[in-house]
Amino acid sequence: MTPSSVSQQLIRPIKSCVKTIVAPKSSILSPDGAKKAVFAAGCFWGVENSFRKHFLGKGIHDTRVGYIGGNTQDPTYRTVSTGRTGHAEAVLLTYDPNQLTYRQLVEFFYKMHDPTSLNQQGYDIGTQYRSAIFYYDKEQEEIARSLTERINKHWYHNAIKTEILPAGEWWDAEDYHQRYMDKNKNGYECYSHHLRPFRSLEECEEIEEKEKNRKKT
Repeated sequence: MTPSSVSQQLIRPIKSCVKTIVAPKSSILSPDGAKKAVFAAGCFWGVENSFRKHFLGKGIHDTRVGYIGGNTQDPTYRTVSTGRTGHAEAVLLTYDPNQLTYRQLVEFFYKMHDPTSLNQQGYDIGTQYRSAIFYYDKEQEEIARSLTERINKHWYHNAIKTEILPAGEWWDAEDYHQRYMDKNKNGYECYSHHLRPFRSLEECEEIEEKEKNRKKT
C-alpha cells in the first residue's frame, strides 16, 4: 500500500461535500411489526457497515444513514459538515423485535465505537460526529438510560459522553452515502469502529458482588 493510499484510509474524503442535493425523508423498509432505532457514533459510513455486518439477516430489516438532532430543515452533507446545523450523522435501522432486542442493539452500539470521546471519533472531529442514542418511546429511553449507567460503570470507568435524546425529525443522507462501504470496498472507515471484547454486564456485576463479599469477610 502506498503512502497516499494509507492516508486515504485514515482521513475521511471530503470531496462529496461540494454537492448540495437536498436530503429526502426516509424511504427505509419497515415491515409490519418492525421497530425503529437510531444511533450516532461518528462517520455514518462505518456505523451503518458495523450494524449491517453484525445483524443483517439476524433481525435487522434495513438501514439508512442520515441526519438527526439538528435545528434546520433540509440538511445536506455540505451543511451538516460545517457543524452549524446541530445535526448528527446517524444510522436509522428497522428491526424485528421478535429476533433482536433493543437492549442488544444498545450494547452493540457501545461496543462498536468510542463513547468516551466528546464530539469526535478517530480523526473525525465536530458535533456532527457526537455519540448519541435517539429514542422513539419511553421504553427505549428507559432501556438506553439503564444500560448506559451500567455500561458506564463496568466498561468505560464513568467516562461516557453519549447523549440520550428523543428522536426528532430524521433526514436521509444523499444516495451516494447509503451503504457506502458496500459500494466502496476500500473506502474510509473510522479506526474507532471495531468491537471491544468486553465481559457481559452480568459477569461484570457478578465479579463486583463477589469482590464486595470478599472484603466483608
